[in-house]
Amino acid sequence: MPISVTARPTAAPLVASGARQRVSDLVALTKPKVQLLLLLTTVTAMYAAGDPSPQLVLATLLGGSLSAGGASAINHWFDRDIDADMPRTQDRPIPSGRMEPHVALWVGLWLTIASFFLLALAANMTAALLSLAGFGWYVGVYTMWLKRRTTQNIVIGGVAGAFPPMVGWAAVTGGFAVDSLYPFAIVFAWTAPHFWALSLLIKDDYAAAGVPMLPVVKGDQATYRAILAWSAITAIVSIVPVIAGAFGTIYLVVAVLLAVELLRRSWLLLRDGTRARAVSLHLYALAYLAALFAAMVVDAKL
Repeated sequence: MPISVTARPTAAPLVASGARQRVSDLVALTKPKVQLLLLLTTVTAMYAAGDPSPQLVLATLLGGSLSAGGASAINHWFDRDIDADMPRTQDRPIPSGRMEPHVALWVGLWLTIASFFLLALAANMTAALLSLAGFGWYVGVYTMWLKRRTTQNIVIGGVAGAFPPMVGWAAVTGGFAVDSLYPFAIVFAWTAPHFWALSLLIKDDYAAAGVPMLPVVKGDQATYRAILAWSAITAIVSIVPVIAGAFGTIYLVVAVLLAVELLRRSWLLLRDGTRARAVSLHLYALAYLAALFAAMVVDAKL
C-alpha cells in the first residue's frame, strides 16, 4: 500500500507574505488617508496663488506627503503606549508587535529630512521651512506636549494641519504671502468642529487610554456647544478673505452656503445629541473644506 506524503509548504510564500505585511506596515505609519485632505488644501492653494507648472505641483505634493508621513510615523513611535490601550489602534504596526519602535522613529526622521531638501530644491526655502514648521508643531506641540495634557489639544494642535496651504502658496509665489494666511486660518478654525465630531464617536477609546479629549473630560453637551461655537468661528473666518479683497463673488456665495449648512448640522447635533448627527457633521466637515478650497481656485481663475 503506497504511503502518501504531504508536501511541506515552501518558504517562498511565507517570505512574500511577510514582505507584503512589512510594506503595508510602513505605509500605515504615514497615515495615507489623513494625508489626502492635507494634499488637497496644498494643491488648491497653489492654483489659487498662481499658475504652477505640473513639475512644481508634483514636487510640492511629494514634499508635503513626505513631511506629513514623517510626522505620522513619529506619532506612531511616541504614542505606542496609548495606541496599545485603544481598540481602534491596537493593530497598528508597533502595538501589534509587528514593528520595533525605533524603526518608526527612523522612518519618520528620514522622511522629514527628504521632504525638507526636496521642497528647498524643487520649490524654495520658504516652502521647505513652512513644511518643517508644520511637522514640528504636530510632533512637538500636539503629540508630545498637548495631546495628553489638555482638552484644548486639538484646537492649538490644529495649527499643524493649517500649514499645507501656506506651503503650497509659498511654492508658487516664491516666498511668504499675506494672502496665504486666509486658508491657514480657515483650516485652523475648521479643525476643532471636524475633530470633535469624530472624538464623540471614539470617546471610549480615548477614555481607555487616558487622553483628555473634550467629550471625555467635559462631556457630550459641552462638546456640542464647543462644536457650534467653532463652527461659527469657521463661518466668520471663511468670509474674511472676501472682506480683505483676496477672493470675490463666486467664493463668497459658496462660502456662505457651505457655512449655513455647517452651522445647521452643528445646531442639530446640539439639539439631538445622537451618534448619527455626529457622523453627519464629521463627514460634512470633510466635504465642506474640500468644496471651500475648490471655490478658491474657481474664483481665482474666473
